[in-house]
Formats: sequence, C-alpha cells, structure tokens
Amino acid sequence: MLVALIKSISGIRGTIGGAAGDGLTPIDVVKYAAAFGTWVLDTTQNNTIIIGRDARISGEMVSKLVAATLQGLGIHVIDLGLSTTPTVELAVPAKKAGGGIILTASHNPKQWNALKLLNDKGEFISEQDGQQVLALADAEQFNFAPVNKLGQYSTDSSFLKKHVKAVLALPLVDAEAIRAKNFRVVIDCVNSSGGLAVPMLLEALGVEKIEKLHCEPTGDFAHNPEPLPENLRDIARALEKGSYDLGIVVDPDVDRLALVSENGEMFGEEYTLVAVADYVLKQNGGGNTVSNLSSTRALRDVTERLGGNYAAAAVGEVNVVNMMKQTNAIIGGEGNGGIIFPELHYGRDALVGIALFLTHLAKSGLTMTRLRASYPNYHISKNKIELTPDINTDKILEQVQQRYAKQPINTIDGVKIEFDKEWVHLRKSNTEPIIRIYAESESNATADHLANKIIGDIKEILSTKA
Repeated sequence: MLVALIKSISGIRGTIGGAAGDGLTPIDVVKYAAAFGTWVLDTTQNNTIIIGRDARISGEMVSKLVAATLQGLGIHVIDLGLSTTPTVELAVPAKKAGGGIILTASHNPKQWNALKLLNDKGEFISEQDGQQVLALADAEQFNFAPVNKLGQYSTDSSFLKKHVKAVLALPLVDAEAIRAKNFRVVIDCVNSSGGLAVPMLLEALGVEKIEKLHCEPTGDFAHNPEPLPENLRDIARALEKGSYDLGIVVDPDVDRLALVSENGEMFGEEYTLVAVADYVLKQNGGGNTVSNLSSTRALRDVTERLGGNYAAAAVGEVNVVNMMKQTNAIIGGEGNGGIIFPELHYGRDALVGIALFLTHLAKSGLTMTRLRASYPNYHISKNKIELTPDINTDKILEQVQQRYAKQPINTIDGVKIEFDKEWVHLRKSNTEPIIRIYAESESNATADHLANKIIGDIKEILSTKA
C-alpha cells in the first residue's frame, strides 16, 4: 500500500513507488536531497556530506540518486555504503563534514525508505533547521554547479570498524569482564546492516558463541522490523531451546536495542535504557538522566535512588538530546530501546548499548531474569481514541488538563498527568485526528484502568459539547 509522503523536521519518509509527491519517488529523493545540500552549503560553507544506508532493497537506488544530486550542487560525497545510523553520526564530525544523510526508514517495513538529516555535529537537525530545509524544497530554488565544479564521490568502508573501536575504547566498556563470562548469545539483525555491525562488535568483545538469525543484509526483512515482542518469535524460540545467556535484537539502522532473557522472555525495550543507565550511574557515583515523556518511570526511580536528577523531554531524539545537554545528563535515551551515551556521541546507538549492557551483565554476576527482577516493575498501556476531523484536539487536551489541575502536569508535549507512581500521557497525532493515550502503573490491569478512565473523560467532554 502506498501512502502520502511524510515531510517532517527529522527527514523525508515514504513508500517506494507511485506518483511524485505521493510516495518516496526518485523525483522526491532528488528534490529533498537538493534542498538539504543547499541548506548545508548556505549554513556551513562546507561542501562535504557523508551518506550511508541500511540494507533495505531500495537503499542502493536511493543512495545513487542522493549522491548524484549532491555532486550536482558541487558537494563532495563520502559514501559509507552499508552502515548504521550511529556510524554515520560518528563519521560526520570525524570527517569534518558539513552534514550527513542516512538512508533508512528505521523500524518501518521494507517498502519504506527515508532521508534522515544530520548537522555538522553528526546530530539530527533542529526543528528550525528542518523548517528551512522544507522551505527550500518547496521553493525548488536550487543553484546547481557548472561542469568544472561538480562534487567528487568517494567511498569509505572503514567506519563500522572505527565505530566498534570507539565503543571498545570507552572506559565503562570492559571487554575482559565480558570475555571471562564466555557469553553465549543469539542475535536477530532483521536482514539489515546490523548483520555486519553486531557480530563485529560481539567478536571484538570476546563473546564465546554468536548464534546468528536473519543476519544476511539483503533488506528482505524476515519479520516486521520493529523490535516488539510479537515480531521476535524466532529469537524467543531459539532461546527457549538452547543454552544461551541472552538474545540481542536491533532494528534495520541499529539505533534501537531490544534484549531477550535466557528463557526466551522479553527483557522489555523500556528496560534496555533502565539497565544501561543503572550501570553507568553506579560507575559514575550517580548523575543525571533524561528520557522522553512516554518512557517508563523506572529510569527516574533508578536515577533518584543513586542521587541523580531525572528530566523528561518531549518525544523525539532531538528533544531528548537538547534536554540532556541542558541538564548535563551522563546517559539518556528513549523507551524504544534507544541508548544515548554522550561520552561517545549524542545519538541513539545500539552498539554502545550492547557493549555497556554486556559489561553490566558480566559484572553483576546475575542472569538476565534476575537482573530484570532487580528493577522497579512497571507496565505501559498504549491506547488511542479516534476523533472526527472537525474536533479541536487542542481544546480537548486543555479540558482534560483542567479536570486534573491538582495533579502534577507537564505540557511540553501534549499533556502528561502524574498520580504518585502512575502517569498518563496524551499526545495528539500530527497527521490524523487521533489522541494517543499512554498510561503506566505497576500492573497491566491498573495501567489499562487508568487509560480507560482518561478515555472516559474525553468521551464525557465530547458528549457535553454535542
């Protein structure tokens, strides 16, 4: 099924095929690559851009279009080829480039692709910068270079190794402790570039046995690539049958990390960050952390227990990074398995997450199930309520806020209401008349009950307006 092209500050995303402007067609790829290249030249006067891609089927085609368009603007392109999002993020400042483009639709299925845009620090561009790129694309006022000033094209396949080397050089990564444990690990890399990067890292860390599932980077994803429990049945079965210590799952561009316990049970994507933060905070004697408003409260509990301060950011990696910089956080990320460790770089990075987690597991002496049991146990209920297009969702959110005015409320991204150790977060969709409602409590039943209570409030508000 083809869907409308999604143009947002974080990049340009769509399905391959169809009419220009409806999906991510070659015409759309060229237009937005030209807009971003123009923005880089205007803002940095730097005419080098790094590109890299995940293994999805359309990747090579999209990459060639992007590279040729940038060359046409007089920009020198360094192509990392099959790579990961965090690897491209590291390469941009390492090569002193003016920006970067990652060709990946992250956890979206194989018919999708996207251009994700990085500034000269190797970080996702800000909302303001993103608006400038979109305005340039709409205006289509591109000034292409004359023939003797076309950009050069070169490849550099060394950066995955450099990325692994940078992870191993971190003081909190202890390869000796990992090697001494003789870990036996199953990995699922969903037939994308994680199939190259994750085994390379695990071998360098001294993992004894690596059982590979879906590690051929063909881009023909073996299952829905979002690392949710319902999509991870293959690795769960492998762990149930074999004598393994844990399972490791990454998404197609290797910025999200999901873990599976030795008995085949999900560790919980929300708890990837909790466990890694616990290790980092203990090693540092405390410190500040950040996650987004829809992430588990367990991170706050772990942070405060160790004497640090926790802050919540609006949903979106760029917002988490900004909050981390403001609060001088030593670890942060998102509840979807995204680990941001500033000592390496300000971007979600499954490779640094794997190395820190394995060090933590090795030093703890615990099994996965016992480590998971050592953390506060919360459950998140995810719901939505569909509205008609004529309903003003902002007004609905305001009225819900008024009903709970006595509770602590955060409005930086929708409305988040806290009730002791429970919370509910309401966010409106930017693309359709929907309010998403996330609730967290210490059991699934109470989280569902809390969500349903808020849904009931919304229905009541709607009925009084009718």
